[in-house]
Formats: sequence, structure tokens, C-alpha cells
Amino acid sequence: MAQPIKKTIAVLGSTGSIGKQALEIVQANPDRLQVEVLTAQNNADLLIEQAIAFEPNAVVVGEEKYAYVKDALQKHDIKVYAGADALCQVVQMETVDMVLAAIVGFAGLRSTLAAIEAGKPVALANKETLVVAGALVTSLAKEKGVNIYPVDSEHSAIFQCLAGEFHNKIEKIYLTASGGPFRGKDKTFLSTVTKADALKHPNWKMGEKITIDSATMMNKGLEIIEAAWLFSLKPEQIDVIIHPQSIIHSLVQFEDGSLKAQMGLPDMKLPIQYALFYPQRMPSSFKRFDFASYPSLTFEKPDMSTFPSISLAYEALRKGGNMPCVLNAANEVAVSAFLNGGIGFNDIPTIVEKCMQQVHYIDKPTLQEYIDTDIDTRKEASSLAKKKIRA
Repeated sequence: MAQPIKKTIAVLGSTGSIGKQALEIVQANPDRLQVEVLTAQNNADLLIEQAIAFEPNAVVVGEEKYAYVKDALQKHDIKVYAGADALCQVVQMETVDMVLAAIVGFAGLRSTLAAIEAGKPVALANKETLVVAGALVTSLAKEKGVNIYPVDSEHSAIFQCLAGEFHNKIEKIYLTASGGPFRGKDKTFLSTVTKADALKHPNWKMGEKITIDSATMMNKGLEIIEAAWLFSLKPEQIDVIIHPQSIIHSLVQFEDGSLKAQMGLPDMKLPIQYALFYPQRMPSSFKRFDFASYPSLTFEKPDMSTFPSISLAYEALRKGGNMPCVLNAANEVAVSAFLNGGIGFNDIPTIVEKCMQQVHYIDKPTLQEYIDTDIDTRKEASSLAKKKIRA
């Protein structure tokens, strides 16, 4: 019997939550997956540890950590590069079969575009890439004939529900949300919450930024915009429903009224594996869902008054142009300011809303204009955050 052909992957953001789980999947499938590239910005020690364990062809690290990583890997046959330009170059190597884009935030845009430009299929865990520049990314993917496989659990769920249904019209999709740690709370309560409170997600184990986004519901807002681009949907075709148990990961409603849902325990390894091996479903040792343990699955509408981030995301999607880029950049700055103790929890959506009102709108931005918008928005958001601190 012929041996299966190994797929070589570049794991961008290998030291983050998604990257680490992806490497667990590689370990579990050594005859099917091989790591060709690993990248990280600052976590040099873990990158070194991963490089020694997985023996990639190349690693890329932030410029400040380059000498340290290069020295540590000198005895190993691993190339070491530094910086954003190198990141864009390594994803285009002929030896890379697939790119897992798991760099957090706007920083993941350029490398994802570079991978698509080189014709590499992308397993996309970086939702901000499509939020910031959805028109640019999807048009380039179409031009290059590149498939984008969603890794977000909600978008993977939609993708799985559409298997065998791609020629049937979607009437609506429902993105499910746990409601985060503050479901049912009011704005007065939220005005007193701390970083530690906000990082206590009830169901998922994720990185700090996405956990705060889940607490503010901005994560769901970003997912709305991402879904619009992934599945060619209008804003009115995307709905959000709170599902505290996080068992149904999202649903598709077709034009005949039928609903399809994808279910499973809250574990990101399943959507990561599905994207890496699509269209095959590979065996796994992941924990299985037990109906008896979940006798009740409940649903409720999101409280958009207490959590305005969802409404802001819909507004940005409807306006289009560079407005989702403004939304994302302002949110990244505001979340960072909250994590560093500079602003309150309720200040996060306030800063985002003010930036959306004040940053110059561009209807059909170029890549450079997206970059400029990101820079301008970060300056504006940082200024607003400092005013909050002084107040």
C-alpha cells in the first residue's frame, strides 16, 4: 500500500494558542503533516523549542530576537530569518504546500496576501485579515485560484454545513456566541470589571486578545464581517445568537427553511484539523460529545445595548471601504490599553465608535491606503485612550 503524501505547512504564529494546537495535530499525524516554516514575533524561547522539536526548514522571528534565535539554532540545520519582509518571502517557498495564518491582528495581513499571491492554500485563523481588507484578499484569491479554509470555529461550522450544498442558496446564517464571562450583566457592572475578570472565558481557552474580544462581543462583530467575505453574504443574511453551552458552533438556513448545524465540544483542534486535511476527515483522539452531559441547549438574543460592538461591526460592514479596517485597528489599540490597565472595559467600544466617526473614510482603498488607515486609526485610538487615562 502506497504511503500517504505528506503535506508541508507553514505555521504563522506558531507560539500562539492556534499555532500550538496546530503543532499538536502535526504530532498526532506525523505521516501526513510536516512543518516547513515556524514563525513568532517575540516568544523566542518557545519558538526555539518548537524548531528543535519539529525541525522546520526555516523560522522567522521579530528583528529584536533574531540574534538570540540564530545563536540557539546554530547547531541545527534550520534557517533563521527576521522581520515582516522575510515572513512574506518564506510563505512563498516552493516547499510550502499550505499556510496556516494564525498571527493575531492586522500584522497577519501582508503574509496572508503573500501566500495567496504565490498560489498557496490558506487555513485562515486570522479573522482580521478579512475584516481589514476583505475585498482585496478575496479578489486576489479568486484571481490566483486559491482556496481559503476557515479555522474560526464558527466559520468552520458554516463551511462544514455547506458541504454538498454549495449550489444551494443560503437564506441566512446564525453565528453562535457563548456570551462570554459577562453574559446577562449591565453596563454598571461592566464599568468595574478587571482584566482578570474579562479573561475568565466560560468555555474556550484562547489568547488574551481574542478572550477580551469575546468578553466585549467584538469577536462576534469581527466574525460577522469575516463571514460576509468568506461566504459572499449581505449583512442582513448574518445573525448572531447567544448559545451559552458552545456546543452548536453555527448554523446555516437555506431558502427552503431547512437549518443545518455543526455540533461538538468547544475545542479548536477540530476546526484546525478540518482545515488542514480538507476534504478528508481524519481520525482523532479528541474528546467526544455526550448528549447526557448536555440535557439542555439554550439560545437567546444578544444584548446589543450593553455590548455595542456587534452593532458597530454591522455599521462598518454596511459602510464598507476602509471602515472595517478602522474598527479593527481601534479595537486592537483599545484592547491593548485595557489589558495594560490604562482604560476601563466600557471604554473599549467607546474608543472604537469615536475612531469610526473621526478617521477619514475611503470607499475603495488600495493596500497602501489600508496600511495608512491602520496607522492613522492607531494614532487616534491611542490619543483617545490617553485622554481616558488622564481623566
